[in-house]
Amino acid sequence: MNPIEQLDIYDITIIGGGPAGMYASFYSGMRAMRTKIIEAKHELGGFMRTYPEKLVWDVGGIDPTRCENIIDSLERQAKTFEPTIVFGQEVAHLERLEDGVLMLTSKTGERHYTRTIVLCIGRGMTQIQKLDIQGANQYELTNLHYTVTDLSRFAGKRVLISGGGDSAVDWANELAGLAKEVTVVHRRDEFGGHEQPVAQMKSFAKVCTPYRIDHLHGAQDKIDSVEIAHMHTDERQHIEVDEVIVNHGYDRNFGNLMEWGLEREDYGVSVDPRMRTNIQGVFGAGDCITYGSKVRLIAGAFNDAVLAVNAAKLYLEPDASHMAGVSSHNTRFYEKNKNVSS
Repeated sequence: MNPIEQLDIYDITIIGGGPAGMYASFYSGMRAMRTKIIEAKHELGGFMRTYPEKLVWDVGGIDPTRCENIIDSLERQAKTFEPTIVFGQEVAHLERLEDGVLMLTSKTGERHYTRTIVLCIGRGMTQIQKLDIQGANQYELTNLHYTVTDLSRFAGKRVLISGGGDSAVDWANELAGLAKEVTVVHRRDEFGGHEQPVAQMKSFAKVCTPYRIDHLHGAQDKIDSVEIAHMHTDERQHIEVDEVIVNHGYDRNFGNLMEWGLEREDYGVSVDPRMRTNIQGVFGAGDCITYGSKVRLIAGAFNDAVLAVNAAKLYLEPDASHMAGVSSHNTRFYEKNKNVSS
């Protein structure tokens, strides 16, 4: 017997369990593909786990919903066709064996065999960019925050937010009507968020641009006021605060995957319109990839996942349908529909 025949080989292995990976798992089930998810952490959700309290408005077809609830729904959906899910393994190496089988090896030595791969690694192994001010770390257990897990703690408080991206703008808007006062400090005049949320933020928050946090003043282990400095004139302001939120982004690290020979651009792995990388049998979806019309929304990650799985299916079976049948006519749902109806 050929040694390859003795291996436990999957049709598709999804690396990463964020929104793109979870939806890819569901959709590959619709395509009757034997599926495995490998997630480096010990839970699904990916980067979305960093803002569970955030209210998400831009997922098609659902009302504004807390991020943690979207994760729960996606996780249930991902498990619809009972994929194998492996937690706590960071994939490091890729090797192509006989008959085109791909062998993935984790940093701890486990091996996984598959015929296709979908990279859904999001922003990679992210690390928060912390406030680079001497002594800032002494306040991290009290009122200096790099993420928000409980909005209620900011009720009636004077809150200063440092940052100018989507997260900073979103948190400012979440605190409207809840916090006593919201101040947003950003190093540039322009904000990176979408136009409407930025306009909403400016309608109620005190916005200080272009300024940076220069010093934290506190008694014992709690910040009482923040000194900010103008980026060009060095003009100073002191702002009394109860809570400080820092959203300076994350460092992206794709680890050993960048040693595979994947072509990439500044913001991620390069794919073609069918989500194919330059390595045969390897596809991509979500925040880790880039292409001309890339949409960096959760909804965009879902579309990437569909295209990637369809391309993987056709890579394995060139005569297969170019897409899965819609759920209302897909035979994979016949029995499941009976259970839902009952």
